[in-house]
Amino acid sequence: MSDDALDADVVAALGTVPDPEIPNCSIVDLGLVHTIEADDRAIRVTLLPTFAGCPALDAIEADARRALEAAFPDRSVGVRFSFEIPWTSDRISPHARETMKTLGIAPPGASIIPIPIGRPHPQPAGPCPYCSSDDTEVMSAFGPTPCRAVAYCRACRNPFEPFKRKGA
Repeated sequence: MSDDALDADVVAALGTVPDPEIPNCSIVDLGLVHTIEADDRAIRVTLLPTFAGCPALDAIEADARRALEAAFPDRSVGVRFSFEIPWTSDRISPHARETMKTLGIAPPGASIIPIPIGRPHPQPAGPCPYCSSDDTEVMSAFGPTPCRAVAYCRACRNPFEPFKRKGA
């Protein structure tokens, strides 16, 4: 069994682990930490992958292990991924959502509409992370990762990457 103070220390250590694709956000900010089991002998952490084929899982696991080993050198450390529950963009912290905006990545929001393939009409992408305009359009449902699309803001003329909604 873990205690709250030790769990907080584990979360703090994991908070230093940047996401490989969005390095300004930690794996804690993105809601990857699922369970923590910690005592005076061992730290065991279960993480949720953002999607099954994520190529960064090995890097995230190694970085999390290194951070925990540095913070708890007297304990054995275990880090694993689980599909026990699916990760969703609802797990992203408010801080990470604001950070994403500064990077030109539109965090998920209720105003983002799922994009059908072969869309006959332009679909709005939600508010622009640069100017907050709603005059946006999804240009491609296929972004740099399976969870993001490519959009364009007609107001400030900047491209950006909105997160897709669950089920999109």
